Amino acid sequence: MRETLTVILAGGRGSRLEPLTRDRAKPAVPFGGLYRIVDFVLSNCLNSGMRKILLLTQYKAQSLDRHINLAWRNYFCRELGEFIDVVPPQQRFADNWYQGTADAVYQNIYAIEREKPRDVVILGGDHIYKMNYQPMIEFHRKMDADITIGTLRVSREEAKQFGVIQADVDHRVVGFQEKPENPISTPEDPDAYMASMGIYVFNARFLYEQLCDDATFEDSDHDFGKNIIPDAINKYKVFSFPFMDENRKGDAYWRDVGTIEAYFEATMDLIDVDPQLNLYDNQWPIRAHQPMLPPPKFVFGSEGGPTTRRGEALDSIVCQGAIVSGGSVARSVLGPNVRINSYATVEDCILFDEVEVGRRCRLRRVIVDKGVRIPPETEIGYDPDADRARGFTVTESGLVVIARGEELSFSPDQIIA
Repeated sequence: MRETLTVILAGGRGSRLEPLTRDRAKPAVPFGGLYRIVDFVLSNCLNSGMRKILLLTQYKAQSLDRHINLAWRNYFCRELGEFIDVVPPQQRFADNWYQGTADAVYQNIYAIEREKPRDVVILGGDHIYKMNYQPMIEFHRKMDADITIGTLRVSREEAKQFGVIQADVDHRVVGFQEKPENPISTPEDPDAYMASMGIYVFNARFLYEQLCDDATFEDSDHDFGKNIIPDAINKYKVFSFPFMDENRKGDAYWRDVGTIEAYFEATMDLIDVDPQLNLYDNQWPIRAHQPMLPPPKFVFGSEGGPTTRRGEALDSIVCQGAIVSGGSVARSVLGPNVRINSYATVEDCILFDEVEVGRRCRLRRVIVDKGVRIPPETEIGYDPDADRARGFTVTESGLVVIARGEELSFSPDQIIA
């Protein structure tokens, strides 16, 4: 793996995840209480033995850059040729932001060439999954491929949202459809479709040539899925590689958390009794920044009627430093240093770091960003119209999102007694 360089595209604006991406890039959004979205692809790289990484950033990169410094620098030894370098836009060839995924790599072609890799692995930084990339790289070399594309089996409806691959029995790619209305199924199963995961292994010299050629076309979107891959299929050796899930369960787990709804559902997956995404797997650990905080604490346990004061969390994930002080939590994820005060109820919620929920609050299906203080006796998630009137983001299904830095001070008629 020392001849392999990894390029992670982590510059996405993540507009469909606003307001969670109002102050941070999509890969830096917290996930599962302790993690950031980018931790999953970085853990995959480290567990796969890939220790030469360029992380390309663009929008609102400060939070992501800080997280990389806190969580990931110590895993790499520069003296041994290992590194994880955060690379902001260099604007070497133009004054524009990155015009597409291929353009992002093209504008950093000198940094890639300097490492003299045999292969270049290109990954997205905003998906939740566990995968060993080493077998894919070995397959790429065995087939003497120019490009190898990671693929995922999906349903017909899901296929309409992806680039869909058609391959022969030897996994040679013979066709490609970008977000088709009528996707073509696999030859062996008419109900299965092979979607591109946005995971590519390129022969390095071939990659340089394709990027330079693409950069000369003004009408190109400068995108791997729209331009580079379709143009290469009929001319070069392009292969597909089926996704091998390191969760080792019946169904492969891969999630694009590009919307508030998808992000909420993927987070709620974690609190299942036997979740598909196993975070307790010592064979394939997901690493993250571990702040020096005390263990979570649950206090008060009195019995009796409507005035019951009991600190409890059921079917939930509770991170270090959190205190559930006489409140009740169910089917929720509490980040570090969260405080739930007495008689409050929190159901089906995601609370980021240092959120405080006041006494007698009622929260249901609410995502609360870092550091927000919920005033006592506040009710959120029960009346969508009232929540919109307060300025909160409310999705079609009724999920409420409270942005970071939100100052909550309600008039008496907005507070539930």
